[in-house]
Amino acid sequence: MPSRPTTDLPGAVLFACNMNAVRSPMACAILRHLAGGRIYVKSAGVHCGETNPFTIAVMDEIGIDLSGHEPKTFSDLRDTSFDLIVSLTPEAHHQAMEMTRTMALETEYWPTHDPTLVTGNREQRLEAFRDLRQSLLERIKERFGLGGSPAP
Repeated sequence: MPSRPTTDLPGAVLFACNMNAVRSPMACAILRHLAGGRIYVKSAGVHCGETNPFTIAVMDEIGIDLSGHEPKTFSDLRDTSFDLIVSLTPEAHHQAMEMTRTMALETEYWPTHDPTLVTGNREQRLEAFRDLRQSLLERIKERFGLGGSPAP
């Protein structure tokens, strides 16, 4: 089901995936950049991984520095007063739905491919991460009605 753009921006958004090492940190950084401080944005994972170097590299290509990202789990979150949780994996969506049992928040599930599953040489693997970055950028701009683009 396609997302609908909205001019009513949520006050706080959490992006969630499995390890908080690739997909959710990318999405978080993109929305934070495009919203320019108008939205509180965080990311978390079901489990805690290590930030993937390809994630850092492809975000750096568009001028967003993720080198200081420290992966966190849902239980590591100090503030859970989100208006919207966007889950990027089935496991993260399950966790988000559990949160709706005790909190008033919206959830959206955006099935997102895992670029770490792509094999091949360095350039082929980087291209998979670039494809993810572009896909997230377009989806975020559409969903939140934001213009602009990160640029190197």
